[in-house]
Amino acid sequence: MSINVRFDLRHLKAFMAVAELLHFKKAAEALFITQPALSRLIKNLENEVKAELFARTTRQVALTEAGRLLQDECRLAFSHIERGVHLAQRAAEGDIGHITIAYNDFSINGNLPRILEAFKEKFPQVAVELSYIPSHLQHEALRDCQIDIGFLIGPSEDDCIESLLVDREKTVVILPVKHPLAQRKTIRLKELADEKFIIGSEGGWQAFRAHIFTICQKAGFIPQIIQEASTSNGIFGLVAANMGISLYAECVKNFTRRDIVVVPLEEDQSIIETVAAWNTAYESPSARRFKELLKQAL
Repeated sequence: MSINVRFDLRHLKAFMAVAELLHFKKAAEALFITQPALSRLIKNLENEVKAELFARTTRQVALTEAGRLLQDECRLAFSHIERGVHLAQRAAEGDIGHITIAYNDFSINGNLPRILEAFKEKFPQVAVELSYIPSHLQHEALRDCQIDIGFLIGPSEDDCIESLLVDREKTVVILPVKHPLAQRKTIRLKELADEKFIIGSEGGWQAFRAHIFTICQKAGFIPQIIQEASTSNGIFGLVAANMGISLYAECVKNFTRRDIVVVPLEEDQSIIETVAAWNTAYESPSARRFKELLKQAL
C-alpha cells in the first residue's frame, strides 16, 4: 500500500533534532534556523503523518508513542541514507563497483593473473567479470563498450581505442619430444618450411594466425596447415600426438607438459605484443582504478 505524503528530509531532520534534544529552542539552534520555522516544520510533518508526535507543555517536550516509533524508523532511514551516500562516494572513486575484462590465451597465461591478483588485493570490493574473447573480437567489444578493458594481441589501430603495452613475447616452436629438432637450443624459422603445422582455428585465433603467416612469409615460405584446434590444449595435444609442429608465444613455458618440447626462434622480428586496451569514450571509476594499478605494475 502506497502512502501519499508531502514532506522531505528537512522535516525529518527537524523532527529528529527535537526528538533527540526534547527542546525546541536548542533544536532550532542546532539546525541554524529560527524557532518559529522549526515549529512550522514539525507542525507540517504532524499534519502529513496525521499524528501528534510531541506532547508539549509550558515546562517540557516529550515524544508521544507515535513520535517514538517514528524516531526509531527515522534512525534506520538516516543510517541507510548515510551508508548510501558513503557507497556512492566510494563507487565514484572506483573503490567499489564492477569491471568487465576480456582476455585471450596469451594474456591469461602471461602477466594478467599477476595483475588481477594485485587489483583484487587492493580493491577487494570491485567485482571483476572475466570473459574469454579472441583478440579480433575484442576490438568490436571495445568499440561497442561491451567490455571495460581487453587484453589482446596488439597494436590496435582504432582511433577511439587507447592501449598500453603489457607484454612482449618471443615466438617459440612447439615440437613432439622425438622430433629431430627437439634437442636444438634455437631454430631458424626457414628450417620449418617443410614441416606440417598445427595452428589455432580461424574463429578464435585470427590475430595470431595473421602473425604466423606474416613471419613465415618473411622467412620465404607459406606454412603447410595440417590440422587446426580451437584451444591451446588442443594444439599441444595434437603436437604431442606427432601430428605436426606449432608456433606459440613463449608463455607456453608456464604450462607443465612432458610430451612436448619448446624451442625459441632465432628471429627478432617474431615478437608478439600483448596490450591492454580500452575505449576512450567512456571510463568507469573502477576501470580507472584498474588502469592506474596496471600502469604502476608495468
